[in-house]
Formats: sequence, structure tokens, C-alpha cells
Amino acid sequence: MGPWLDSVTAWLTTHPQWLAAAVFIVACVECLAIAGLIVPGTVLLFAIAVLAGNGALSLGETLLLGLFGGLFGDLVSYLLGRHFHQSIRRLPGLRQHPEWISGAENYFQRYGIASLLVGRFIGPLRPMLPMVAGMFDMPFPRFMAVSLLAAAGWSVAYLLPGWATGAAIRLPLPEGFWPQAGVVAGGLALLIGLSITSSLRRHRRATLLMSGASLLALAGLFIGYPYLSAFDQGLIALVQEHRDPTLDKIMVMITQVGEFRAMFITSAVLTLLLLALRQWRHAVFAGVTLMCTALANTGSKWFFARLRPEVLSDPLTSYSMPSGHASGSFALFLTLAVLAGRGQPPRMRLTWLLLGCLPAASIALSRVYLGAHWPSDILAGAMLATCVCAASLTLIQWQAPLKPMPARAWWIVLPVMLLMCGFMATRHLPHALLRYAY
Repeated sequence: MGPWLDSVTAWLTTHPQWLAAAVFIVACVECLAIAGLIVPGTVLLFAIAVLAGNGALSLGETLLLGLFGGLFGDLVSYLLGRHFHQSIRRLPGLRQHPEWISGAENYFQRYGIASLLVGRFIGPLRPMLPMVAGMFDMPFPRFMAVSLLAAAGWSVAYLLPGWATGAAIRLPLPEGFWPQAGVVAGGLALLIGLSITSSLRRHRRATLLMSGASLLALAGLFIGYPYLSAFDQGLIALVQEHRDPTLDKIMVMITQVGEFRAMFITSAVLTLLLLALRQWRHAVFAGVTLMCTALANTGSKWFFARLRPEVLSDPLTSYSMPSGHASGSFALFLTLAVLAGRGQPPRMRLTWLLLGCLPAASIALSRVYLGAHWPSDILAGAMLATCVCAASLTLIQWQAPLKPMPARAWWIVLPVMLLMCGFMATRHLPHALLRYAY
């Protein structure tokens, strides 16, 4: 695959006018039934995103092209399934590999709509699930609504890292940036790898191990953040160079969801809602996680008293480390992801955690974009929330596992949480835009 990939990227380097089409086509193929299983789209997407970040395309253009490409692949796959139904098993490729469709079929029948959200991030399932949804005559408006939400998160998760790498390579960054970035990336990779391995092997104390590893990473950030100045300043400079008025408004809306008052109200509503639904242990887990994260964040922030970046025209007065937006959002969405994954296999639980990290990471990254926090601040906030969430889950499951919530409870909890986040994102928007102007 190496020579082939090198030839494609070399051609696109000399013909950058085709990069936009390449992003759209590769994203489409990666989500297209059968083709997505054959073409190494994930690697190719990263390589093309690196070229886009090197100055050819803006971040917004890259993400939108990936979103529309993925949606088009989903649509074609859905229409194939809707047209052929069970006869699709006789198509070339599926005749020789019936397991490709049988696995997706079993997954869709078991998890329904959730399979389209979660399966988007599972390579072998991603291109097949939309076709299976069409085979089972899933209503088109429902399919498109779920596909749009899944494709948006997928586009960010798969294209943002490559685009950011390309932009970082192009810009002159402070001396020592890459070694420090390598240390941070290596630490995160080690933590994530340890968490995934312990979960897949069903380690008896996997959550306790995750809590301890997160605490160790948090301690490393608390001690080592003065030695990450090149990393912090380089990323801030990189992000500020690509600020855009339209993207500013989106980021301000996202960041408002993570404001302390918004997180406090949303967390209280979630806990009270679980109590009203008589999900007692789930309510205790959520309440303890969210309350302890808030208290730990406030205490450590005043202890370290780290000043914010000098980016905003009206600098915020409170201290920055760890980021309250990052810790609050990760605590909330990881709590929801943990509850969603109860009673499911390890791979499904891990995928739910990944889905929970996407909105939390969006809120955390909005703080770096707006210049309100250093990158190490949001990493510390994420580690703090992960540590508390894993420790809380360990304690609540010490005697007996936490059981899955009934579907009727989720049909109440999810719409309420979405409405709360939407309301918090749009309230006082003109004032917030002035507050975060630069």
C-alpha cells in the first residue's frame, strides 16, 4: 500500500486544485457499502487531510467536504439496500464474503438506531450499516437525521488530526514544539492503549486501573506544564492563525455549553431526572461523578493559579488550569457514555466512550480556539474528569455491576439532554460573541 499511497499524495501535492474533490471522494468511498471494506480509506483520509492543512484548504472546508462525502456514501448505501433488499446478498463481493453483511445485520437488529451512531466508528461496520438500514426499510427521514449526526462526529474525528498535523508542519513553531508534542501524544497513546487493552481483556479492575492511570497523567501535567511552554504556545499560535468570523460564532456557541452555570444546571437536571425515573444507582453515579469533578477542578485551579493566554480583548479573570469547561464536559458526556454502555460487550462500551468524548472534546477545543485556555489546561481537565468518572464507577460497582437503564428511560434522558445543550449554546449569544472577541 505504501508506493500506491505515495503516488496518490505526490500527485495531489503537484495538483492541489483537486484536493477538495479528493477529500469528498475518499470520504464517500470510506462510507460506501463494500468499497469501504476494500479501500484503505482511513489512511488515505489522514494523508489527504495533512495536505489540506498545509494551506490548500481551510479547516471548515475540509470538515464540510468530509461530512458531505460521508453523507453521500451513506445515502448511496442506503438506497442500494432499499432497492435490492435481501437480493443484495447476490451482489459481487457479498457472495464471496457473506460475513460482511451478516455481522452488520446482527448489529443493526440488536441496537437499532444506536448501531448507526456507534458503528460509524467501527471500521468493518461503517460502510455496511447504512445498506442494512435500507434493507430493513428504516424510514428515510430517521436514517438521514441519524446519519447526519454520526457523519458530523466522524468527519471531525477522522479529518481534524490530519489537518492539524499539516498546518503544524507548514507554520514556523517554537523550538522544542515537536519533542514536547511527541511526549504529550505518546502519553495519551499509552493511556488510551492501556484502557482499551484492559477493557477488551475484561480485567477485573479495569476501571480502577483507568482511574489510576488518569491520575498519574494528571499529576504529570500538574508538575510538567511549565516544561510544555513550546507545545502550548505553538498550538495557540497555530489555532489563532486560522480563526474565521463564521467559525468564531460556532465555537462560541459550543463553548457556552461548557460554561460553569450551564454545566451545573445540566448536571443537576440529569441527576434529578434519573432520580425521578427511579434509576437510583445510576443517579448516585452521575451525581457523585459530576459533583466531585467540579469540586476537584475548583480546588486545583485556585491552587495552581495559572494565568490564561493573552488572546482575548477582555481577558477572563479566573485561573486556567485545569480547564473547567474540559473537566465539566468530559465528566457529563463520559457519564452518559458509561450509562449507555452498561450491559454491552467491551467493544461497544469503548465505542460509546469514544462517542461521549467527541462533544466533550469539541467543547474543550473551543477553549483553545477562543484563546481562553492553554492546550495543557484542557488535557488536565479531561484527565481529571476521566479519573473521577472511573473511580466513581469502580466504587458504585464494588459489590454488584451497574445494570443497563431501560429504553424508556433513555427516550426521556436523551431528548432532555439535547434540549438543554441546545438552549445553553444559544443563550446570551451576542454578549458571548463580544466577550470572546479578539
